[in-house]
Amino acid sequence: MPDQNILLLIYFVVFFLLAFVIRSVLVYRSTGINPLVLARTQDAYGYVGMAFKVLMLGCAGVVTLLAFFPNISTWLGAITPLEITFIKGLGWSCLIVSLLWMLIAQAQMGASWRIGIDSVNSTELVSKGLFSVSRNPIFLATRLALLGFFLVAPNAATLALLAAAEVVIQVQVRLEEKHLSSLHGSAYEQYFSKVPRWL
Repeated sequence: MPDQNILLLIYFVVFFLLAFVIRSVLVYRSTGINPLVLARTQDAYGYVGMAFKVLMLGCAGVVTLLAFFPNISTWLGAITPLEITFIKGLGWSCLIVSLLWMLIAQAQMGASWRIGIDSVNSTELVSKGLFSVSRNPIFLATRLALLGFFLVAPNAATLALLAAAEVVIQVQVRLEEKHLSSLHGSAYEQYFSKVPRWL
């Protein structure tokens, strides 16, 4: 069986390809719109967009280091009390569930899916499927994936990535809520009042 750190690298490559690359291509082909709309401005939108890019690079860097330099875990501040089979199994469960949840939510979002806030092109309000139980199922999947990453590879670096991502996601979600309220008006306000932010 391949080393767990190699499996973790494979997982993140598959996650990135399925959840970002392939989904972006599908949306672009069906709409002609680039779904990657992370802002490069000096306001809160731009800051969050930059922070997401840094977090993605951080995750890629840590998982690559773990895969090719297994002993580096000590240098990354290994949290050894969590390095037990049950915890790692729970982490892998989080990773698998998060990927499946993410793909289902993205498919249900269809042409409305974006990475960032699209202030140029209007998108439909999606409120069915997973979006009927969570206003942010894709971000929920992201949070679950990062928790799984930490549980599979418990160290100070993965904990820092988990904590930083939590802050950035919470800010992004609130920015998106403001945008969707402005875009969809009372329809979004009704949806907002009925469906919880997470679960």
